[in-house]
Amino acid sequence: MIPENRVDNGSFPIPKLLIDKVDIVRFMEEFKGFHAQFADCFSREEPRGNFYQYMAGQMSQLERKSIEPIALNMESAKVRAMQHFLSDIVWEEERILSRYHGMVSEDLGDTEGVLIFDESGFVKKGNDSIGVSRQYCGNVGKVENCQVGVYAAYASRHGYCFLDNRLFIPEKWFGLAYTERREKCRLSAKSSFKTKPQLAVEMLEKIVGEGVIPFRYVVADSIYGNSPEFLEAVERVPGVTYLVALPRDTLCWLQAPATMDKTYRYGGEKRTKRILSETEKKPVSFEKIARGTNDYFWYRRTVSEGTKGPVTYEFMKRRVVLTQDGQPDRAVWLIVRRTLGEGATYSYFISNAGRSAHLKNFVWLSGVRWAIEQCFEEAKSDLGMDHYEVRKFPGWRHHMLTCMLAHFFLWHMRIRLGGKSTSHYAVAA
Repeated sequence: MIPENRVDNGSFPIPKLLIDKVDIVRFMEEFKGFHAQFADCFSREEPRGNFYQYMAGQMSQLERKSIEPIALNMESAKVRAMQHFLSDIVWEEERILSRYHGMVSEDLGDTEGVLIFDESGFVKKGNDSIGVSRQYCGNVGKVENCQVGVYAAYASRHGYCFLDNRLFIPEKWFGLAYTERREKCRLSAKSSFKTKPQLAVEMLEKIVGEGVIPFRYVVADSIYGNSPEFLEAVERVPGVTYLVALPRDTLCWLQAPATMDKTYRYGGEKRTKRILSETEKKPVSFEKIARGTNDYFWYRRTVSEGTKGPVTYEFMKRRVVLTQDGQPDRAVWLIVRRTLGEGATYSYFISNAGRSAHLKNFVWLSGVRWAIEQCFEEAKSDLGMDHYEVRKFPGWRHHMLTCMLAHFFLWHMRIRLGGKSTSHYAVAA
């Protein structure tokens, strides 16, 4: 289990789900009540039944939670019918998600909540599943034949859960060579290539547009931190503070550099562009700033309790001006975290927080991403998130949606029972 954040160095502690391998058949009625809230999202009784049975199978103690084992172990379920339901039946996904977000807000909603964006990979042997390609897979830490999903999660003082997901489809999938595969995988002809940050922006704007999930913070790793498009999307949300990771070679100035306007002619026209003053110093890297900062400015903070004891780092913060295309960009906080002892490793973050922001809040935010890592760990180890064998795009989306709902149901039961730790429910048909 990933360690829980401590409260003394942050805004609030985030509780764990604390999954136990316990059979609690008496929660069948609660599960039926949960399932019934989505009944009008399906037009017929048969898909409603498959929806119930598939999610029940995900929360069972089956070792393998793909369609066939689930169908064979759920009363009255049929393998072909469940396959058809997951990949070919049209779901009212927007209605399901809207209703789900209302439930999340009711149980976990908090004005100090955090949106977290991250990705997860799923190793695949074949080449016919939608979006599969040789690409970096964080699960195995190397380039592998896999699918990659981009996820939005939510964390508050009440718990954590998934909010939405998008399958990252590599650009080559939109070429002529993949036309037949796209059709077989039922990828909409209107679909186009989107980067991972663009998928994250799509989810962010959808969440903001709904106005259902309250949040104050956004955190993400360097894939998203390196994207001006992602940062600009977050900055458009009033009152929201982000903390995103960036690589060590990111360039910045310690003070806003002097600039000047230079006129020139292009195509017979007189034009003006802003350039750096000739006397201005060159920008420096985050790494150079961190390694050149005197120990006086570093603060030692314990951020979590690990399996081997407290996890402690040293932190420093400094106002900097980022560069973009060689020109000064946004002014932000640079927050650096380093490990203790010889051979220290450094991690770098930026934040748009106000000038009066305290270090303790950055320390806390730097560790909040563990909540989405917990979502992945729990959904994969206990709900079969990575057990799917579907190849079509709708099947992938539907499987991930049921994983999200099943994971939240466990949180709802934990909250309903007053935070008790018996929160793994093996649901029988």
